[in-house]
Amino acid sequence: MWRRLYAAVVRAAGHRHAQGGLVALAFAESSFFPIPPDVMLMPMTLARRERFVRYAVLATLGSAAGGVFGYLIGALFIEQILPWLDSVGYGQGYDTVRRGFAEYGFWTVLFAGFSPLPYKLFTIAAGALDMPLLAFVLASIAGRGARFFLVAGLVRCLGPVFEDRLLKYLDWIGWIFVVLVVTAYLAYRFV
Repeated sequence: MWRRLYAAVVRAAGHRHAQGGLVALAFAESSFFPIPPDVMLMPMTLARRERFVRYAVLATLGSAAGGVFGYLIGALFIEQILPWLDSVGYGQGYDTVRRGFAEYGFWTVLFAGFSPLPYKLFTIAAGALDMPLLAFVLASIAGRGARFFLVAGLVRCLGPVFEDRLLKYLDWIGWIFVVLVVTAYLAYRFV
């Protein structure tokens, strides 16, 4: 099922309405959909490298808007969706995210926006835990923007070779970045 869904998203990247699709995918992924917008961002950037900034901005804005939608889901419907989160395997992840918010708030959203973790868990948790909306939006734009500009910029510079390597190692790259950021933060906090 997921392979067909992934293939459909990649096919949509070549459509004449791909920019709208990129925004819609970024919006959906930040609140309820499992496929990240990178799968459209990369092929679109490969096809029109001069538009990499435009595509990164569209993905960032769509993701931030979707994050606000996820925030509203968490703020208004968390009790109703907790059973669903458990049923799709996100229950434990949601609990972990909730604990992270209790301690780090803004920084949790910022780092999650860049990481390979399911961003929707963070948007929903931010709303459920009543994180200040302005701080949430700023962290979403910064974290998601950093990720999408990095991906689009690297694809623009390195082309098809980069896309193949990125897809192969995306999870590792994301986790390494998260570990480096957390290590830097802990070093700063305790030193």
